[in-house]
Amino acid sequence: MKRTNTFAVRPLSDDGEQLLRDLLDASAALWNEVNYQRLMRYNSEDGFEDEDVWDADTGRLEGRYKGVLGASTAQQVIRKNSEAWRGFFRLKDQYHDESNTSVTEHPEPPGFRGNEDDGRQLKTVIRNTSYTVEWGDRSRLEILVGSELKDRYDHTGRLRLEIAGEPNWPEYEKQGRLDLWYDETDCTFRASQPVTVSDDARDTPLADEKAALDIGANNLVACTTTTGEQYLYEGRELFQRFRETTREIARLQSKLEDGRYSSERIRRLYRKRTRRRDHAQEALCRDLLGRLYAEGVDTVYIGGLTYVLETHWSVETNAKTHNFWAFKQFTERLVCTAEEYGISVEVRSEAWTSQECPQCGGKDRTTRHQDTLTCPCGFEGHADLTASETFLERQTEKAVRPMARPVRFEWDDHNWSESPRSHESPKEQRTDPSTAGSSGNVASGES
Repeated sequence: MKRTNTFAVRPLSDDGEQLLRDLLDASAALWNEVNYQRLMRYNSEDGFEDEDVWDADTGRLEGRYKGVLGASTAQQVIRKNSEAWRGFFRLKDQYHDESNTSVTEHPEPPGFRGNEDDGRQLKTVIRNTSYTVEWGDRSRLEILVGSELKDRYDHTGRLRLEIAGEPNWPEYEKQGRLDLWYDETDCTFRASQPVTVSDDARDTPLADEKAALDIGANNLVACTTTTGEQYLYEGRELFQRFRETTREIARLQSKLEDGRYSSERIRRLYRKRTRRRDHAQEALCRDLLGRLYAEGVDTVYIGGLTYVLETHWSVETNAKTHNFWAFKQFTERLVCTAEEYGISVEVRSEAWTSQECPQCGGKDRTTRHQDTLTCPCGFEGHADLTASETFLERQTEKAVRPMARPVRFEWDDHNWSESPRSHESPKEQRTDPSTAGSSGNVASGES
């Protein structure tokens, strides 16, 4: 079975760190050049077909960069870009297939990894035969580098990096290609190593439990499982900080001279805003999926975004979903993290789950106030948790009855920790003066 070891690495010297940065930067530059050639062919008005993206002169680019990266790494960067384009065309075909409902948004071509002035996304991929990992008291990672870097830094040709922490899967039968990148959020180099392990290596066998997620912006994720557990990850404070940074960016932009569109300070604020969001996303995925794995969940259902944007008219609401929470990016991050645990993620339609009363099944007469959904039949519950519960019942075709009050989590800039208001009912929340004036979730259309 497939699993992934994710760990932090540290260069052993200042020269080693600069060499690693040069390697990652060159990989990003190669990706950008390959992607640019393919994107120009894709967007050409001269009669090109989608297949013409493969006519890009990748051999010439490989020759330019193999001195820095090494031939195998240059090939892997180009191959990974090819995989990204194949994935884009596959999603595009699914989007235009009327019988396929799994892709609800028109996909976008692969993106770039930033430029030299604004800061590139430092990232590379190493072929499985071009690196070695040793686990033990002094765990280490060694990767091949190109001859130009070897000569520039008077190096041996193999860069040695110290590994921090313990792997989830130290014993494996086969290793895949290694992803290596610089995490700007906490200024750390990180690596992701796919491995094949034996079936008896799993510490906790997955059962056949299911979970459904309602993804929003004020409440980032509401989760219900077939085991009866419910989790709520709150995001109001995160969004407030996002909005404050956005306002500061707008203020600085208004003071720019005519003809100027940005500045180093503005670019720095953009990067800070993005890193803060990405860090929270990554931590949320790991916290949630770790809990679901422990409960024996093997499948997670999430809703597509199209329906959400069609039914919620608030510009700010949709901005939260697109810009603040970056729904598509979060979904991709969730899928990647789920793979590490052997959990599958399936995108399904969640139409009307936010309006449907779980008690009588009515949709037209339900009312939402802040986080509470009420119905004339007498039902009252948390709107997002109720939506995730209804969504789960549709997918499993079985009744789901939460066994306890939900666990709520708040972000403290580093971790998702249990909220002091955890286990409160919606009615208790509404009478709490600290929450009475808070805004509603993305499903409500309120801001």
